[in-house]
Amino acid sequence: MTATLSEATRQRDLIAAVGRSLFDRGLTPGATGNISVRLGDGSTLMTPTNVALGDLDPARLSHLDADGTHLSGDRPTKEAFLHRCMYCERPGDHAVVHLHCTHAVGVSILRDVDAGDVLPPLTAYYAMRVGRLPMVPYYPPGDADLARAVQAVAGRHHAVLLANHGPVVSGRDLKTAQFAIEELEETARLFLMLAGHALRPLTEEQAAALRPAPGAAP
Repeated sequence: MTATLSEATRQRDLIAAVGRSLFDRGLTPGATGNISVRLGDGSTLMTPTNVALGDLDPARLSHLDADGTHLSGDRPTKEAFLHRCMYCERPGDHAVVHLHCTHAVGVSILRDVDAGDVLPPLTAYYAMRVGRLPMVPYYPPGDADLARAVQAVAGRHHAVLLANHGPVVSGRDLKTAQFAIEELEETARLFLMLAGHALRPLTEEQAAALRPAPGAAP
């Protein structure tokens, strides 16, 4: 399938609009965070390196072919490999969002969390939009071992938390991925805000009835 010009134009405009929304609400500071969309021909539109998500120019987004070769636009984010890892393991997903959002990053720094499922299902929407959230160990940005660590869990989970770094979330389209990562950040905020209080999360049975099936995006 080929990507039509109108499809690419719509997705470019949507990436810029979503980036502006995330940036304006303080969900990723400075020039951090990145967004990508996989087009119908298998190529990918991606936010460039060293550009704040609030300052994206749709015409200058990086365009990469299905093998990750840079075709046009500005130089892609150095974290492009995170997006490729998700797409490789999740053929039904067509968008990835990676943020350095404050509360999710805060949770990623905590010592005594369950690395297999970092956040409890505090709300129904978290269970539906995120499901389970594994955390991969810390690696320096750009380290090939980080790519392998993400790829090892991406087939079963569309949301991953990078230790001392931030979340990576894929979805069937960009709005789905956006809403899921926003729900993740809000749940991380609640989790930190309620620290020291007795919690009443959803039961395992209640959460299981809402979570997407392993390997499926919501």
